[in-house]
Amino acid sequence: MATAERDYYELLGVTRDASADEIKRAFRRLARELHPDVSEAPDAEHRFREVVEAYEVLSNSERRELYDRFGHAGLRSGGFQPSAFDLGSLSDLFSAFFGDDLFGVGGRGGRGRGADIAAHVEIDLGEVATGTKREVPFGVAVPCGRCGGNGAEPDTQIRSCPTCGGSGRVRQVSRSVFGEFVRTGACPTCSGSGHLIEQPCEQCRGAGRVIQERTLEVEIPPGIHDGQRIRLSGEGHAGATGGRAGDAYVEVHVRHDDRFVREGNDVYTTVDLTVTEAALGTTLPVPTLEGDVDITFEPGTQPGEVRVLRGRGLPVLQGFGRGNQRVLVNVSVPRHLTEEQRRLLAQFEQLSTEETYQPSEGFFDKLKSAFR
Repeated sequence: MATAERDYYELLGVTRDASADEIKRAFRRLARELHPDVSEAPDAEHRFREVVEAYEVLSNSERRELYDRFGHAGLRSGGFQPSAFDLGSLSDLFSAFFGDDLFGVGGRGGRGRGADIAAHVEIDLGEVATGTKREVPFGVAVPCGRCGGNGAEPDTQIRSCPTCGGSGRVRQVSRSVFGEFVRTGACPTCSGSGHLIEQPCEQCRGAGRVIQERTLEVEIPPGIHDGQRIRLSGEGHAGATGGRAGDAYVEVHVRHDDRFVREGNDVYTTVDLTVTEAALGTTLPVPTLEGDVDITFEPGTQPGEVRVLRGRGLPVLQGFGRGNQRVLVNVSVPRHLTEEQRRLLAQFEQLSTEETYQPSEGFFDKLKSAFR
């Protein structure tokens, strides 16, 4: 069972003494919220299957009584198995329960929802900071201009399907120890269209739709993260015989930038100082998302120090404010010295006193400073 022994009443959000109408209303509400065509939640499909399974049990008086008395074990011993369905038949299952489709409108004539389409774009980290736009090409199924989307050659006959009576659906009745369960599915004669075409359209060959190249402008908001998707509602493939169009999804990928590491809305970068620069102090250009910024490093700058550039990070996605940029100081110690350089360094060390080297922050103190 999909629910892994979860309580069916809890899944539907009703009490154990809820009436049949209360259970039906709860299921309809949850189905509208969780159907993957509507919800963008990553677990929407799983949760939808859970509430369908719960409704299959609680809407049937015999199953409900068995469940109330013996729980999930009683259902298993009674031979109950949740219905196997795919996402394309969820609205059919809803029709079997209530005699209409998922959203309470008629489902005659096979007016199926069009399929979704997807593409991906690449942007730079700088464009994440400002937001940007992209022109994205898609191949989209649109209603055929020659036949108007009905799939028939103009001025030829379209007959109502004799098997389904024009509904595009047929009902199948299965029987078990709990009684009858009615399912609906696409009519095998007309493939769910509800009609039979005498002569297919020459342009679309009876499909009712043709592929058209289309370019959509996609607005990418500031602060977007790598791998996130943008949904363009109704911009997908046209539905069959006038059904509503699917959606277009654009997945955004952020190009790697060697200068920065992103952590949430903060960015991290490093700056290299020589031993002399760290000891005497210096001013160096440091890359930021808006261009180079001069930063002054005081005499005695230590390796591992972190400078925080507040507000120089990335914007909060669909929110307010920005993260920070944290600049980590790296001091480059010379590896190859001439004899003269060695002599001078040795002389420097002889002239050094306790005051020359003052204790700096420990590692954990530096770590805490970096996140202030």
